[in-house]
Amino acid sequence: MKSIFHLAYHVTDLNVARYFYGEILGCHEGRSAESWVDFDFFGHQISLHVGMPFKTARTGLVGDHKVPMPHLGVILEHGDWEKLAGRLRRANVDFIIPPQVRFEGEPGEQWTMFFTDPCGNPIEVKGFKDMDGVFAS
Repeated sequence: MKSIFHLAYHVTDLNVARYFYGEILGCHEGRSAESWVDFDFFGHQISLHVGMPFKTARTGLVGDHKVPMPHLGVILEHGDWEKLAGRLRRANVDFIIPPQVRFEGEPGEQWTMFFTDPCGNPIEVKGFKDMDGVFAS
C-alpha cells in the first residue's frame, strides 16, 4: 500500500510561515483560506493553521543529542538532503542540530539536521544513501 501522510498544526503567523515553507524549504503551496494553508511537504500534505504551536521539550535522546519532542520530519534521499542542507545554510537558518551524519558505519546510517520553523515548530530532516536502511536495525 502506498500512502502519504497529512499533518495539521499551528503557526503564529501565516505569512511568515508561507515564506519559510515556500521559499526556504521549497515546498509548493496548495489550497488556502484566511486562517490556513496547505503545502506539499516533500510529497506529503501539511496544513498550517493560525494558532498556538504545540509545546516541545528536548527529551528525545538520539545518539548523543537530546532532540525536541514532539517534532515532525521527512526522510530524503541523501542528494536531496544535501541540497536542502545547503539551502538552509544559505538562508542562515539556526540549527538545533546542524547537518551531520549519525550512526556512521552502522545499520541505519543517516544524515540529520534539526531546526524550527519561524513559529517554533521543530523539524527534523533525515537523509539516507540507501533508503532500505530506514528501518535497519
